[in-house]
Amino acid sequence: MPTSNEIRKTFLEFFKDRGHTVVESSSLVPIDDPTLLFTNAGMNQFKDVFLGIDKRNYSRASTSQKCVRAGGKHNDLDTVGRTPRHHTFFEMLGNFSFGDYFKQEAIEYAWEFLTEVVGLPKEKLWVTIFQDDDEAYELWQEYTDVKAERIIRLGEKDNFWSMGDTGPCGPCSEIHYDRGEKYSCDNPECGLGVCDCDRWLEVWNLVFMQYNRNEAGEMTPLPRPSIDTGMGLERLSSILQGVESNFDTDLFIPIIKKIEDLTGIEYDAGDAGFPFRVIADHSRACTFLIADGVLPSNDGRGYVLRRILRRAVRFGRLLGMEEAFLYKNVDVVCDLMKKAYPYLEEKKEFVKEVIRLEEERFFLTLNEGLKRVEEILKENRKKGNTVIAGEEAFMLYDTYGFPLDLTQDMAEENSFSVDTEGFNRMMEEQRKRARKANKGDDVFARDRILAEFLSDIAETVFTGYEELNSHSSVLAIIKDNKLVDAADNGRVLLISASTPFYAESGGQLADSGRIKGENGELLVDDVQKLAGRIIHSGLLNGSLSCGENIVLEVNKEKRLATARNHTATHLLHKALRMVLGEHAQQKGSLVEENRLRFDFSHLAALNDKELSEIEHIVNKSIWDMHEVNTSVDTIDKARELGAIALFGEKYGEKVRIVRISDFSMELCGGTHVQNTGQIGLFKIINEGSIGSGLRRIEALSGNYAFEYLQEMETGLKRAASFLRSTTSEVNNRVELMSRNLKDKEKEIENLKATLSKASSADVLANARNINGAAVLIEAIDCEDPNSLRQNAEMIKDRLGSSVVLLASVIGDKVSLVCFVSKDLLGKGLNAGKIVSAAARAAGGGGGGRPDMAQAGARDSSKLEEALQTAREEVEKILR
Repeated sequence: MPTSNEIRKTFLEFFKDRGHTVVESSSLVPIDDPTLLFTNAGMNQFKDVFLGIDKRNYSRASTSQKCVRAGGKHNDLDTVGRTPRHHTFFEMLGNFSFGDYFKQEAIEYAWEFLTEVVGLPKEKLWVTIFQDDDEAYELWQEYTDVKAERIIRLGEKDNFWSMGDTGPCGPCSEIHYDRGEKYSCDNPECGLGVCDCDRWLEVWNLVFMQYNRNEAGEMTPLPRPSIDTGMGLERLSSILQGVESNFDTDLFIPIIKKIEDLTGIEYDAGDAGFPFRVIADHSRACTFLIADGVLPSNDGRGYVLRRILRRAVRFGRLLGMEEAFLYKNVDVVCDLMKKAYPYLEEKKEFVKEVIRLEEERFFLTLNEGLKRVEEILKENRKKGNTVIAGEEAFMLYDTYGFPLDLTQDMAEENSFSVDTEGFNRMMEEQRKRARKANKGDDVFARDRILAEFLSDIAETVFTGYEELNSHSSVLAIIKDNKLVDAADNGRVLLISASTPFYAESGGQLADSGRIKGENGELLVDDVQKLAGRIIHSGLLNGSLSCGENIVLEVNKEKRLATARNHTATHLLHKALRMVLGEHAQQKGSLVEENRLRFDFSHLAALNDKELSEIEHIVNKSIWDMHEVNTSVDTIDKARELGAIALFGEKYGEKVRIVRISDFSMELCGGTHVQNTGQIGLFKIINEGSIGSGLRRIEALSGNYAFEYLQEMETGLKRAASFLRSTTSEVNNRVELMSRNLKDKEKEIENLKATLSKASSADVLANARNINGAAVLIEAIDCEDPNSLRQNAEMIKDRLGSSVVLLASVIGDKVSLVCFVSKDLLGKGLNAGKIVSAAARAAGGGGGGRPDMAQAGARDSSKLEEALQTAREEVEKILR
């Protein structure tokens, strides 16, 4: 019985032997693709290639791609654990052809692998094709020995694939495994395309990408038809390992055994094992998502991760887990998957810590949620309702992570029901908002048009590492979205045979400068790269023509300042890992002329000592004047050398290695100084949180850092002059002044209290006795509401059994406070009602406890009216 690791290896080697380049799985966070929440299919990392925007140095590829389907239109979250096949995280085995082979080879490869390499019985395999795809039908007949009656034609819903509303699309052919009659449903016509029961297991989908669909829905043949296939490793493993469910394979059983150890409960493969399956699946998803840079948050990818994690924790509670436990599964997941994904081992401790902290937070939230459910039930009982509204159920789901079924269970226990229609309506509204916020596939439209324009134009040679001024020729000009032979005056895009201009990438902003021709000059303000071509954008003064010789000049000062900042980010990255630990890895950056911004993973705010140490390490590296050397090598060789790959970057087979002496080594295509001494100075100006587990440092280098320090020094000198002190004594002087100020404030408060008490003593004589209770309702002078309350409480204590209401005009408003001694509460006196009635008489309102309440009013001219209202209210009750 083959292991899942052996199946994965066998698949990739099979296609490698047939001329395919084995490409490493891309991150679960799609790079440069705003249309996707997560990588959810093997073709995602090749999307630009299929669209014609990118080119690779290979035309055949094979991958085992990690995928997540738990958000957006691909959302299997609620079915996970209920069926034997659905997962949030899974691996997709695939082979791809970029204009190389087409249907015949794809069909032959798939049939050979399944029947000859892994030995699936041919009599158990069925094939579906698109209903109009006669070519596929004939190829299955001619190049395999599948029987004709086992080839089923289905409609567009089942066997036609498209990348979006427009763009590449085509028919597909699926291979299904017949698990036998015992898995059939009750439908007497049970069969492929008729039902969706457990008997028919889809194994492999072969997509024949042969058309391009335009906005009108018209389809035209692609000049270079391509192949995209996908087969779930978990499904294939379940067949080859002879088990009933994906959860019974070696990809899940060790995790389930760990859950058994943690809970002391034995796993049941039936319905009772549902919580085990959810936790096992979600343990894998959480581990891989966090390792790939996603952290729990309240929106986007982080929100989906938080939902997955909390769902696992809730099912842990059903198994008796009352404290954090999910993080303990990370060791098992990493042990199972580290052979295919070695990076998991180095990120393991950070992943565990993120999950543990989130679990502990959620246990508190869950308890709060349970209290909120009790409040909702109580409020509805008072109103005579026995239905929890859809809005309330959705609030529990959205705020506290309560799924609908948990709310329904709690409702049922209390003889309530839930408005599921209202809940579903709220869910759909949320989905609509998410779809509206999500950018569609049209974001690629401009790039696709440009790629078509430039398809016959040679790729640009970048010379900017060696020079800032160069000579070249114009290859193409685009103006007003048209490819033109010449252009004059206005905004244009220009492509030259070679260029020293750096195109924006890797967080580094583009160069600026000028391109001069015989009759015109282009002021370059943006540079982008597309499908190997470097596109200069700017304002043209005069005219330029295709074929014309040009001079390209990069702004030297801006380039050097940007290079200082870029090299400084490499030093900062190393310093962060030295001070905080290896988990402090780059999650994003911005490198421009006048500043740098660096995002990294860390779970707590940096203290002053840590920031000072990081800053010192970077500056020492600058003053040590390390040489900065670059080289180009294979990605495998770079990893052997220990070079760090940066988050969110695409790497080809050949990579550029930036080595700063023996201090730092990273893969980077950006521009750098030749010696760290050229940076001059480094200064952190801000550090803060940008999300759960994500921190951001903003810093300056070179003359910008020097100017910042000069500005700070000027401010310090000004402060010293104001305090009549030296700069070195400013801190001590400020501390002394702060202490003196606090003492003076305390002295003023005491004086105010003394004056108020004296004023209060004068009004004590105005107290009236009504049926044995002292009643004092008067206006006094007070500085603030706090003093007014203190005075009223003091008078109440002195009078004993009493009702005291004091009022004062503070600023332009009336403040009122009322005390009722506890022995009078039984007679119906209520401080909240008394003070509220008084405040209303002066255009205000307020309230509080029966024994003490406060209020405010806007109309100070009606102060006496307010007091009289209070007197009448009290007398009415006491008499």
